[in-house]
Amino acid sequence: MSILSVNLAENSYDIVIERGALTSLGQRCRAVGLKGVAAVVSNPTVAPLYGAAVQASLLAAGFTVASIEIPDGEEYKNSTTLNQLYDSLLSAGVDRGSFVVALGGGVVGDVAGYAAATWMRGIPFVQVPTTLLAQVDSSVGGKTGIDHPKGKNLIGAFYQPRLVLIDVDTLATLDQRQFRAGLAEVIKYGVVVDLQFFEFIETNSAAILEMDPDILIKIVLRSCQLKAGVVELDEREAGLRAILNYGHTLGHAFESLSGYRGLVHGEAVAIGMMLAVRVSAAEGFCSQKELLRISTLITRCGLPDEIPHYDRQQLLDAIAADKKSKGGNLTFICNRGIGNYAMSHHTPEELLILSGLEA
Repeated sequence: MSILSVNLAENSYDIVIERGALTSLGQRCRAVGLKGVAAVVSNPTVAPLYGAAVQASLLAAGFTVASIEIPDGEEYKNSTTLNQLYDSLLSAGVDRGSFVVALGGGVVGDVAGYAAATWMRGIPFVQVPTTLLAQVDSSVGGKTGIDHPKGKNLIGAFYQPRLVLIDVDTLATLDQRQFRAGLAEVIKYGVVVDLQFFEFIETNSAAILEMDPDILIKIVLRSCQLKAGVVELDEREAGLRAILNYGHTLGHAFESLSGYRGLVHGEAVAIGMMLAVRVSAAEGFCSQKELLRISTLITRCGLPDEIPHYDRQQLLDAIAADKKSKGGNLTFICNRGIGNYAMSHHTPEELLILSGLEA
């Protein structure tokens, strides 16, 4: 078992990483002072797999449990689903003395977290991520929210969980596409934060793809350590935390253009990283050798490298809708070599040229 503390003054919390951790959920919720109704928010894919174990643990700790399901898929990360969740919280008697448990992947965590942030002006919530992407990225750092038809994550709040409980055994039921999609976020940390971690992923890529439990624990733990370190320095993304958006500016654009159906998030990020390293090379931040090394690792991990077909104006509009856009310019995250970062500023049109999308 590994316990990692995220130090954010009054918003501090622990990340527990352990095989079989679901059985300790109720006890750990009691230990951090939670009480009342535990509203377990999940989806039809995850609830049949882990809902009973979570409910049993919470009941054994003396909580009243309300099980709530929201639809599965990024296309449901919207205001309709959020309002349906509010209705369910009201019906379950979830009040200011209660809390939310987000059991599932990134969509469940984002929507349930945002519901917790806004229900009765804020009630506690706990993240129990069951996908690799959620375990290494979205469950840590307190970003919650929903998508807008014209852009991803445009509606949301910074709202830290009271606890993050990661049971790596849940990855055993994750399909290969979603597992590989989660690797995009793992690779991201190596590219812009930690060269040694990048090299570890390179060396152990075969074992990672075979889902070796010991290796999985190592990559989840290191990813959480790296993200927590950045979040502690910049909780609300005033500056440094933006580096964790490497690959996301262009990735989010393609994801939104697909209607959140053609590409899953990690695949879109992988494509965004392939383009971001081109921009980095064009700006002189990295060499062609480093570009090849990064792109090779992305493809070796089974992630896509083909650019989806796009309408130029629609792509420009999608890029311009990025949250980091100010006055028509975007703060674009580049890799400086491997294991470090640089920030540049460009218009959407300039990004098309620098990334090679437009000659």
